[in-house]
Amino acid sequence: MNDTASRIPEDIKTAMKAKDSLALNALRALKSALMNAAIEKGNLSVVLEEAEVLSVIRKQIKQRVDSCEQFESAGRPELAETERAEIEILSRYLPAALTEDALLAIIEQAVTDTAATGKGDMGKVMKRAQELAEGRADGKLLSSAVMKRLA
Repeated sequence: MNDTASRIPEDIKTAMKAKDSLALNALRALKSALMNAAIEKGNLSVVLEEAEVLSVIRKQIKQRVDSCEQFESAGRPELAETERAEIEILSRYLPAALTEDALLAIIEQAVTDTAATGKGDMGKVMKRAQELAEGRADGKLLSSAVMKRLA
């Protein structure tokens, strides 16, 4: 089992002992999502790679961001605040984000590796940049930076 996935059951136990229901709910949902990802990949005994685990965590965070926006537009700030707290809990499992300079260096490397010349090569560059970023950059941020570079 990889490092991130092995931390989650331990953190669930810690949250239970501390009677931290917010963290407990967020971590149980994450564990369930990881189990579903393993089942989709083959069966429950399949061990997910670190990149797959980070992808599931990002999806969980994105779901909460979307929920937060919906709750705020519906006039339910208390529910939006709960979602933001869960985002903060889940974000602890993600690697540190890249600095802007490091992100630009990765994009330049991706452009060089793919021999991209224009916007038509956006897909190739994005794929290579995501590989190089190893999950340390937000997809929207990466996409806009690549688009700016290829323009």
